[in-house]
Amino acid sequence: MFKTLAILSIAVLGGCSALIETRASTREADALRDWPPLGQFVDVGGGRQVHAFVTGQGPDLVLIHGASGNLRDFTFDFVDRVRNNYRVIVFDRPGLGYTDRVGDSFGGAFNTSAESPEQQAAMLWSAADRLSVTNPIVLGHSYGGSVAMAWGLNHPASALVIVSGATMPWPGKLGPSYTVLGSGLGGAVVPPFVTAFASQETINDAVRSVFAPNAAPDGYAQYVGPGLTLRRESLRANARQVNSLRPHLVQMSARYPSLDLPIELIHGDADTTVPIDVHARPLDALLPNSALNVLPGVGHMPHHVQPQTVVDAINRAAHRAGLRQEL
Repeated sequence: MFKTLAILSIAVLGGCSALIETRASTREADALRDWPPLGQFVDVGGGRQVHAFVTGQGPDLVLIHGASGNLRDFTFDFVDRVRNNYRVIVFDRPGLGYTDRVGDSFGGAFNTSAESPEQQAAMLWSAADRLSVTNPIVLGHSYGGSVAMAWGLNHPASALVIVSGATMPWPGKLGPSYTVLGSGLGGAVVPPFVTAFASQETINDAVRSVFAPNAAPDGYAQYVGPGLTLRRESLRANARQVNSLRPHLVQMSARYPSLDLPIELIHGDADTTVPIDVHARPLDALLPNSALNVLPGVGHMPHHVQPQTVVDAINRAAHRAGLRQEL
């Protein structure tokens, strides 16, 4: 009797697993069809490729997106605001969008390790070097702010622009979703369910949350490619990068006072995702050559909510670095 029930239970679980696998694989294939690569692939050695979108003319400007994102966050409309004055290079970060992981050691469903900001910056710098980028202005948003800071610490740059950047060690713990997805078991078991069954309303809620208290631009949630983020390996890469970020920021922040290049900090005082009092204000206090611009009533997405303010910060950075004569 018990043996029969056990066999039946295994058969049911196996059937559910097969259903989830089929549905997840179908949705991942749909995502690749619906949001194809926008740019070119840059070979950085070791069989690794970086997805890069390049446009415009002028001084080099590198744009690095945040967590759960890809380069479409910038190509939605921000690139159009700067392409006439800068050669703009937008990257997918490692493990997100269409860029490979830094190495094989970071793959696998149960693997909790992830690329540090410095490892990500090194991979993106290699791609930039192959694109003949020289001493760029590097802009990083959210998690991308930590990668931009790592770029400034370790690689040639004329100036940095940090927008809502996660750049300083924070007190306390991350939310439960990162804790679960960042673990070995949770990262293996949960992503297939999310990939298979995440609804459009769940996606809309996530976009509303990251823009709050401001509204997302019309069409943003569909354009940015949520299906790319919801792929199983992308979910794991994102969660584990965020989950492992704090110790890297502890080490990096000790080196921040050595950064004497121009740095523009843009941060909304209504940002609850990356709070200004935890990140931008302490960072500004550490840096010898920074300028902090606080945006009242603005949340986590200034480059969409007040894009001209971010463009102005880029222009100031270029002027301070001697790349532009006029503001």
